[in-house]
Amino acid sequence: MSPSPLAEHALLLHPDDDVAVALRDLPPGLTLTHGGLSVAVTAAIPQGHKLAVRAKPTGETVTKYGQVIGRTTSPVHPGDHVHTHNLTMDSVNPVYEFGTGRVRVPHSGVLRTWEGFERAGGAVGTRNYVGIVTSVNCSASTARMIADQFRGPIMDAWPNVDGVVALTHDSGCGMVPSSEGGQILRRTLRGYAAHPNVGAVLAIGLGCEMLAVDALLDDLPAPADTIVERLIIQDQGGVRATVRAGVTAVRALIEQLDQRRRTTVPASRLILGLNCGGSDGYSGITANPALGYASDLLVAQGATTVLAETPEVFGAEHLLTRRAVDETVGRRLLDRIAWWHSYVAAGGGTLDNNPSPGNKAGGLTTILEKSLGAVAKGGTAELTAVYEYAEPITAPGFTFMDTPGYDPVSVTGLVAGGATLVCFTTGRGSVLGTKPVPTLKVATNTEMYERMREDMDLDAGPIATGDATVEEIGGQIFEALLEVASGRITVSEDLDLGRDEFVPWQLGAVT
Repeated sequence: MSPSPLAEHALLLHPDDDVAVALRDLPPGLTLTHGGLSVAVTAAIPQGHKLAVRAKPTGETVTKYGQVIGRTTSPVHPGDHVHTHNLTMDSVNPVYEFGTGRVRVPHSGVLRTWEGFERAGGAVGTRNYVGIVTSVNCSASTARMIADQFRGPIMDAWPNVDGVVALTHDSGCGMVPSSEGGQILRRTLRGYAAHPNVGAVLAIGLGCEMLAVDALLDDLPAPADTIVERLIIQDQGGVRATVRAGVTAVRALIEQLDQRRRTTVPASRLILGLNCGGSDGYSGITANPALGYASDLLVAQGATTVLAETPEVFGAEHLLTRRAVDETVGRRLLDRIAWWHSYVAAGGGTLDNNPSPGNKAGGLTTILEKSLGAVAKGGTAELTAVYEYAEPITAPGFTFMDTPGYDPVSVTGLVAGGATLVCFTTGRGSVLGTKPVPTLKVATNTEMYERMREDMDLDAGPIATGDATVEEIGGQIFEALLEVASGRITVSEDLDLGRDEFVPWQLGAVT
């Protein structure tokens, strides 16, 4: 087998890296040349996995992206497969700096616009939904029965209404409303009820729950033109009576919402949630940095972008604190990391329990490696704010929200905070959808994109093969986001996904 240049078979992401990422399955015996060195592959290395380009004795750190991703558990030779069998988590003792790496992304000079639903008070929706908000799990089935009457072709009669979504959950009673868990649930439900994409709300309760409908709706921070109705199952006379009343109420709400029209608004009125799931060895190389480039383009327009998934920035948080506008913002992020250390320790775990089995099958070995790729979704702009879960997003620019890494829970928090659009990158093939917010899904590799083409919106794989640059794919994502915000249907919307992905974060004791 004649020698081949390393660059034809693997990506070396930083000149000082100890590993390269396989662009395809690499067979044993393949000889690769790089910088005067010759590396012979010693064992089969799957696509997306790591190839050692330097010798490393046991206990030595290994770098990727120019950063430490772990420590060897046995000797590693050039050409070896580097993964869970010889690489483990390294202790994390970063040096935190605040504001030393701030970058103000320059405006391109071209004002970009999109077509949205302007709401009273200045917010702009990317969609126009009726939301059925349930105060308690006891009203979930009733809400679904009502919403199911408005699925499919029946909605063609109201072309300016995107649908009716039942926001059901598994809680609302058995917990103290003033507890941390109770406050998170209330904040999440109120965030959806007040969301710019929800023009009308029907709140449904049972009547004896701890989180009552009135407590849910009192002083709701919704736009003044949000129409709010409520029904109590016990007062209506049971489920059947409430469903009949609910269908009548929703039909009237739809008639009113159908009078609204999209208007041209600046790109600065967008709030984009940045999320990833089912990551692989390409995530930090293709889709995530491309989304980061798109994020920078939006920030340059005055828009807001929001990174999330706190357990999946662990080990890379020092890169974010350097970008904080001030030490207060940076410390707020570190406070959330510290909270997570305590939270997982109470459950007998650690933050380095991540990555998942699917992530590892895709080539990711440690949480350090995964996090370094995950933060790439945030581009290079300065970090202007850090929010707790489902807290209202108010600051423009690049921001962060504390959420779990579990995709539906994370995205639910982003939407509750006010994200009007979500971009979701995936390497293994996640099938997430979100209502009432459209989700644009970007594949990290072309093989998966082709295999799951009906579930993906964009392919970032050409970055890995050299057929496109991060900037080119990032520009495509930016343009697609403006189109989706203006009403273009995503694949997850076409599949009617998103009803079951409303999953508020549950914390605390249930009695």
